Amino acid sequence: MSTTLTIRLNSELKEKLDCLADAMQRSKSYLAAKAIQEFVELNDWQIREIKQAIAEADRGEFASDRLVAETFAKWGVGED
Repeated sequence: MSTTLTIRLNSELKEKLDCLADAMQRSKSYLAAKAIQEFVELNDWQIREIKQAIAEADRGEFASDRLVAETFAKWGVGED
């Protein structure tokens, strides 16, 4: 099921969207919906991961100093 959403765009962004829609042979609505979907999915994922990390930290689940040092050494970070 879909619903309608009205948004305001500045003229420069609208022109770019028009050109992109023409080039891709897609409607502006389709491209806007896909962009919003990707934005929402990405931010939803990030918020879930942050909440999970905070919960782990609240439980005291941290990497040990040895594990952090090994990881940094593996990537050559922190060496003088």
